Amino acid sequence: MTSTTPTTPTTSDIPDSMSSRRHQMFMKISEPELARIGRFGTLRCYGPGKHLECTGVRTAGMFVILSGTVQINQRDGLGNTRPLAQFVRGDFAAELAAMSGKPSLVDAVAIDHVETLLVSPQQLRAMIVEEADLGEHLIRALILRRVSLIEWGESGPVLIGRPGSGSLLHLESFLRMNGEPYRVVDAREDAGAAALIEQYGAAGDDPVVVCPNGAVLVNPTETELARCMGMIETHERTEVFDVAVVGAGPAGLATAVYAASEGLHVVVLDRRAYGGQAGASARIENYLGFPTGISGAALTGRAHVQAEKFGAELWIPSEVRSLDCARTGPENAMQIELTDGRHLRVRTVVIASGARYRRPNVPMLSDFEGRGVFYWASAIEARSCAHAEIVLVGGGNSAGQAAVFLSQHAGKVNVLVRGPGLAATMSRYLIDRIAATPNIEVLPHTEVVALHKGSCDGLVGVTWQNRQTGIETRRDIRNVFLFVGAEPETRWLEGCDVTTDRSGFVRTGAAAIDSPLDRHPAALETCVPGVFAVGDVRSGSVKRVGGAIGEGAAVVAQIHEFLALADAEAAATAMEVVPATATV
Repeated sequence: MTSTTPTTPTTSDIPDSMSSRRHQMFMKISEPELARIGRFGTLRCYGPGKHLECTGVRTAGMFVILSGTVQINQRDGLGNTRPLAQFVRGDFAAELAAMSGKPSLVDAVAIDHVETLLVSPQQLRAMIVEEADLGEHLIRALILRRVSLIEWGESGPVLIGRPGSGSLLHLESFLRMNGEPYRVVDAREDAGAAALIEQYGAAGDDPVVVCPNGAVLVNPTETELARCMGMIETHERTEVFDVAVVGAGPAGLATAVYAASEGLHVVVLDRRAYGGQAGASARIENYLGFPTGISGAALTGRAHVQAEKFGAELWIPSEVRSLDCARTGPENAMQIELTDGRHLRVRTVVIASGARYRRPNVPMLSDFEGRGVFYWASAIEARSCAHAEIVLVGGGNSAGQAAVFLSQHAGKVNVLVRGPGLAATMSRYLIDRIAATPNIEVLPHTEVVALHKGSCDGLVGVTWQNRQTGIETRRDIRNVFLFVGAEPETRWLEGCDVTTDRSGFVRTGAAAIDSPLDRHPAALETCVPGVFAVGDVRSGSVKRVGGAIGEGAAVVAQIHEFLALADAEAAATAMEVVPATATV
């Protein structure tokens, strides 16, 4: 326990973008800090060659090294191994998975006799909150280590196929939006990868995915890939959650952070990724406190970590099939059914499911989704349109942010707007920036009327029409980005009598009731007691990130009020049914 330690661990080369933050990523735990961590950890010993962590296996938490040396290696499903670091006394083996107990992204192997303090995920979260100064440094290191694993691109699943193909891009987007590292192997340039595709009979551009645990999938769905990676649980949960948040956009994440930080048992459900539509924004420049702007992915990624820090459970991807609002059982709980057949019992529900992308009425549009037609603009899609001419449809802020971002990669960006211009729908700062960008052209009164398919079923051309002149223009364009608004995602509420407005957005507060004699719900509560709505899905919301986060914070106080009233009513009922003591 008195081994000599260097100031930083022995590490392999780290990504250039992270080199200036090496000291934060590999922070050293001081002797006084080791003593403070002691009350949260359990002593564990490992002999030479024993694994503390195995890639693809759920992590036991954070390992703080007390003596001996631990080797950290990246290992993919193909068996390729890369040494990353050697940790000794005062170092710790962990990254973000340690907070939630999700599968490890690395191997951690004892080189000699090793003594550690194992801090379980639950205890790690408690320590980060209770030991605020130490916790701040630890959580920063956990985040930086995950970012490095993503940039190294040698952890997580291996995606084998033709880079740029629609199916492969779709899986890449899913993993990137969820902050998961992965590696792409071009089957045309790797004989082993080509043999694997042939062995598993993948057809055409169908990708083959090798999961960290070695399992092989052919052209998997997002849910199949997530399950193979251990991102989601598969067993039933029998406890009753205080709050179920449906949707992991800014409103849902804000609800989770504030509710969990105040001691409520919270589960967050989202069918694809955290961040919602805001997560796809290239840069948000009018959000309070970020004068230089912040990407939607960075903002919501921080919120995701923050929610996990306070103990919220984030089940992503998990799609809700229905909500049964009839309260049953001794807990008087509602029931949520997921599309995989599992059920959750919950005391309150927060509808934060936002809106789904609106699809313009263009022939064969669905044939090209993910294969040349996109509803978001991340770095993955930007690479595919480098130096090329593209089309972007839409006139709102999300469209403006995407146009500015894509203009840094594409040769030309044609922005198609149905109306006379951008003034009525876009913030002034974005309009000015677009006007100052030479390779962006705004085409008013214009809409896409046809998409053209090539010999390999990919998009090869676009025709648009000026609605005033009737003139049609065809260009050889392979990438179309659609930012034409969205419709409320409320189909899962059909079995529950939640009232909506004419457009399908959920009514809350005074607007949720039809008669002044009915129960008066709280400002963010629907007509169904204990069911709330926040963010873009709510009728009357401002449809801005700041507004969504504000509603997510505000709804928690109303949830507390509802739960307190429900508990008081339950206690009163229990008192009424207790038989009176007989007297003589």
